[in-house]
Amino acid sequence: MPQFTSPPNAQAFYTQVWDIVRQIPRGKVASYGQIAKMLPPPPGVEIETYVAFGPLWVGGAMAHCPDGVPWQRVINSKGEISERDGADARRHILLLHEEGVVLNPRGRIDLKKYGWKGLSGSVKQETLF
Repeated sequence: MPQFTSPPNAQAFYTQVWDIVRQIPRGKVASYGQIAKMLPPPPGVEIETYVAFGPLWVGGAMAHCPDGVPWQRVINSKGEISERDGADARRHILLLHEEGVVLNPRGRIDLKKYGWKGLSGSVKQETLF
């Protein structure tokens, strides 16, 4: 399996990610993997490679998102806020709390309660992994 640090056309992929993230309603969250599943693999990327790297690429998109993208609504699949260089976990928690999303005593968000069910309407949600 080829090793990719970013999608072949990062800007195009990131734009698709940001378009999805903008649709996550206030008070809901989605995981990196969930968002990756909503997008087809970029041209030239095999499905196995995309399954392995898609969620990481979504994380990259969130690290580079422009103003107006509700980045705080994207968390990891455990319901936790992922730490990364330059990320302010306290700000992440505060923004979610302002939307009514609370962490349990273990520092996790209840995905059954706050998890976004995904896209509806004309955009087809595919299950890739």
